[in-house]
Amino acid sequence: MMTSVLSRPHLLSMKQLEAEQIFHLFDLADQMKNNLYLPMSRQTFAANVFLEPSTRTKMSFQVAERKLGLETMNLDGESSSFTKGESLYDTLKTLEAIGVEVAVVRQSEIGLLDECKDLNLSLINAGDGCGEHPTQSLLDLYTIYEHFHSFHGLKVAIAGDLKHSRVARSNAHALEKLGAHVSFVTPPDWQDPSLTDEYVTMDEAVEQCDVIMLLRIQHERHLHSTSQMDYLENYGLTKEREARMHPNAIILHPAPVNRGVEIDSDLVESPKSRIFRQMTNGVTIRMAIIEALLKGEL
Repeated sequence: MMTSVLSRPHLLSMKQLEAEQIFHLFDLADQMKNNLYLPMSRQTFAANVFLEPSTRTKMSFQVAERKLGLETMNLDGESSSFTKGESLYDTLKTLEAIGVEVAVVRQSEIGLLDECKDLNLSLINAGDGCGEHPTQSLLDLYTIYEHFHSFHGLKVAIAGDLKHSRVARSNAHALEKLGAHVSFVTPPDWQDPSLTDEYVTMDEAVEQCDVIMLLRIQHERHLHSTSQMDYLENYGLTKEREARMHPNAIILHPAPVNRGVEIDSDLVESPKSRIFRQMTNGVTIRMAIIEALLKGEL
């Protein structure tokens, strides 16, 4: 497989980022939030290649790109040459050849973008199956930092479908790197030995933790159908459990939310919830990521 002589910086995994780079992105996001940025002074093209369904990630990238003044194009699996058997590499090589400088890619195969990282366009991993989701992780981290102004000593519980969650993997690695203590809540069948063996009950989590990060049950990735009966009572965040959280504790969820399954519907927009704040922060942090990549700062 031929590769370009030059290549641009990418964001494929949270493991590639040092703490200093994460905080630099937070500083850039603050600038974006306060409109302290200038749109691109030259014509720059970005492509959003989404081969799996998405609402928040796809739409927030489109808004971020347009706010930065980028020209955007959107590809999906049904309207592109993927239907003719073209590989992701050849699709991205085509985008490189026509002048695209940033490609945001969501697809189902873990690590596939690693095969494309020598191309001369910046790649952003927008979710690779059950692998990683670094931009979701960064907006989660930014939302936590916005509230607590530090990660050192914070206790974070990640609760839900760990076995199939790219968000859990990205966040667990980054939070520990930044000095937080991470524990997990999940049914035994959904445990992931690659993360940790520190599992707690939801009752323990709400009484001990500063952040409760809930995950969606990813039915589409389960080989067999999963019953939602009793999940909220045994593993979810009920109103009774929320009442026992620390006064300054917050609730996160990457969404889409299964109301009444992982969280009581009344808590989605409760005072402790930062779920819709995460979505707002998704635009600013993705603007920061794109700008940092285009400037070679990652």
